Amino acid sequence: MTFEKGIIAALAVSIGPLAAGLGKGYSSPAIASLQELQIRQRGNYTSFSVNDQQASWIASLSLLGALFGGMFGGVAMQYGRKRVLALMSLPFSLSWILTVFAKSVETMFFTAFIGGFCCAIVSTVTQVYISEISSPDIRGFLSAIQKIAGHMGMLISYLLGAYLDWRQLAMLVSVAPIMLFISVIYIPETPSFLVLRGCDDEAHRSLQWLRGPHKNVEIELDTIRSNVRTSRINLLNRMSSVATTTTTTVSSAASGQPGLQQQQQQSQSTSSQLAGFVRSWHLPRISCDAIMANVKAVMRNARLVKPVSITCGLMIFQRFTGANSFNFYAVSIFSKTFAGMNPHGAAIAVGFVQLLASMLSGLLIDTVGRIPLLIVSSVFMSLALASFGSFVYYGHTNKLLATANFDLDAPVGNNDWIPLLCVLVFTVAFSLGISPISWLLVGELFPLEYRGIGSSIATSFSYFCAFLGVKTFMDFNVSCSILHLS
Repeated sequence: MTFEKGIIAALAVSIGPLAAGLGKGYSSPAIASLQELQIRQRGNYTSFSVNDQQASWIASLSLLGALFGGMFGGVAMQYGRKRVLALMSLPFSLSWILTVFAKSVETMFFTAFIGGFCCAIVSTVTQVYISEISSPDIRGFLSAIQKIAGHMGMLISYLLGAYLDWRQLAMLVSVAPIMLFISVIYIPETPSFLVLRGCDDEAHRSLQWLRGPHKNVEIELDTIRSNVRTSRINLLNRMSSVATTTTTTVSSAASGQPGLQQQQQQSQSTSSQLAGFVRSWHLPRISCDAIMANVKAVMRNARLVKPVSITCGLMIFQRFTGANSFNFYAVSIFSKTFAGMNPHGAAIAVGFVQLLASMLSGLLIDTVGRIPLLIVSSVFMSLALASFGSFVYYGHTNKLLATANFDLDAPVGNNDWIPLLCVLVFTVAFSLGISPISWLLVGELFPLEYRGIGSSIATSFSYFCAFLGVKTFMDFNVSCSILHLS
């Protein structure tokens, strides 16, 4: 029993998370490069530098774009997983090409937003694609591939950013989405989507390609049909419940307001729309009132209060721990806290440790458990951050004393290993605990029939918190003078 082609397909679409990781790691060396440049002529375009506020927008606007991309990712998948990956890879690459030839910081704002938007959709669709093409016994392994690819992309950006300026690095990052476009041409659409669209023959060919020519796929194909049928029935029941609630509400109000009779007739016609949905494979046209009623019904559901509270609460702690700030501003942070060590080398070390820790996280989560690992992770993260802050404060105080005593020959750089060790401990604790567990619980806590909207709420909220954390980082630096010690 072989799954070589399924693994090949997973590797092909994992170029998307690789491109996302390259983009995530781009900001750290690029911002340092931009802030070091003076305005001068280079060829036919002008190079420019950015201040701290502009740098914070360059870093954070990609997360704001990802917020909207996450909202549209689920809607876009109705056109096909493979098709969406191919189409989104083109503007994804174009955003980086525009960055290469950017002549103003405003252009970089625009490209950062578009890149983040495309990145979120590609990441979402990739996760769904891998889950739908993989068999249960290798699903965990294939799902881990995209996670490793993302961290590997960030490490590559840190590594190349030590030798390339921001334009050259953007040119290399733009290649990854093009590779994604080429690779998805040669892989099939997922069998689940093809069954959902009523293309059983194509679904059979797709599954046969993934499992191998000598594998009997009829049983698995029947299981896919059953799962799709169950999913559609659950959606139908939920929409029927919303339609009944809307009809009852309108009927009770129509007796005193004749103007609502037309709305009542529209709500009563929802049943025929739902019946048409059962007979077809297309999403029916639903009024805005029905959509809002559906959202309100979901938010009032007592079964969702606890999952939403837990997942969104974890996202707050995850995003405001400072992990994103380290990822997006690593070189700038290390350049101010290190006196003798190469800040690019420190960023590369952090990226490498993050990659290794992500590989071990799955094993530890299943062995140790969610809650104990969350507690241990939080404790070590707190200790690491407290130690890092103490070192920065101590170094700043010593610098002031040396300046006051005119001791210009005071040794520097002897203790650079301390902040690096703090960041490495923080990175390991974050990557082994709160980071993977937060996303794992999104898929585990929500009931099956509400998993789609529940994960959308948690993901969008996570990107929103990430945007706030990265954008306000420079503001906190100004207030606390962390990066303005020199």
